[in-house]
Amino acid sequence: MRICIIASSRFPIREPFAGGLEAHTHALATGLLDRGHDVSVFAAPGSDSRLRVTTLDVAPYASSAHARADVGAPPEVWMREHHAYLSLMLALGAGAARFDVIHNNSLHHLPVAMATSVGIPMVTTLHTPPTPWIESAMRFASPDARFVAVSRATADLWRPVVQPDVIHNGVDTEQWAAGPGGERAVWHGRLVPEKAPHLAMDAARRAGIPIDLAGPSYDREYFAAEIAPRLGHDATYLGHLGTEDLCRLVGRSAVALVTPVWDEPYGLVAAEAMACGTPVAAFARGGLGEIVAPPGGLLSPPGDVDALASTLRRARRMPRAAVRAYAEDHLSIARMIDDYVATFARVAGAAQAA
Repeated sequence: MRICIIASSRFPIREPFAGGLEAHTHALATGLLDRGHDVSVFAAPGSDSRLRVTTLDVAPYASSAHARADVGAPPEVWMREHHAYLSLMLALGAGAARFDVIHNNSLHHLPVAMATSVGIPMVTTLHTPPTPWIESAMRFASPDARFVAVSRATADLWRPVVQPDVIHNGVDTEQWAAGPGGERAVWHGRLVPEKAPHLAMDAARRAGIPIDLAGPSYDREYFAAEIAPRLGHDATYLGHLGTEDLCRLVGRSAVALVTPVWDEPYGLVAAEAMACGTPVAAFARGGLGEIVAPPGGLLSPPGDVDALASTLRRARRMPRAAVRAYAEDHLSIARMIDDYVATFARVAGAAQAA
């Protein structure tokens, strides 16, 4: 199939990934290309050239001094993203014969709102709980638009507005290879308040297990207030690692902690850890309840640090071979791509038959 993937215009699709959305886009595009599909990716400048990224000719938007002086003017970054997606959708409409299906893998509202005008069937993946912009855009979506949620928990949050199918995310179990384990716990992901790595540090300390943290830190105030004071000989921040280094870190860890204080839409970091054979101890929030289960990991009541410390001690004793086998059977990227290819084929076939 000829597939257009609309990705983030804010962060490039390349390592080290800004977050799970960028990692998901890269894995999906790579898997589709490996299977022989003709894939074009619209993404931010600087994305991985191996994905055959198509950056449409969108001139950077810069508002005039008078426009910036308007008291109601939105932030410049908002205007640049709006301009980029508006230009993209207009260009796709002008060249509709190029593609069989569009996969909207962005978090922007314009691809949803303008899908009808493009004339190409579209599948939108819902990576987050409902947001006002995307929710309102669905009022203008085509009756034939197809929506996919990354977990049943996320799908349930969207059901008052739309009836999405569910395609669980997947992880490359060859890249995230089985590791030997070790003595330290690990937490990896974006260091932001809603993912609460500080609670992982507290739980590890109460369990008497040292912990390593890795990931991008975009919120300087949060890091200064909650992370820096907790660092020490038993809690180390290793920075924003590339995938190869991250795989080695997770693989040589005894247990992985996942500590969201929001309804995590899926929990890709948990799947990555289990693919390395590293058992997971996680708060039971959002989609984590669908992927973290024996023999791969254990759940704790949300926000209960003492309970998580106890769960951490029990999870680290889970056999690594069984954890790895669980990930291979339930969390693989191959299964995810199978599901997306089947969805794309159904949507494109229905459009051709109409």
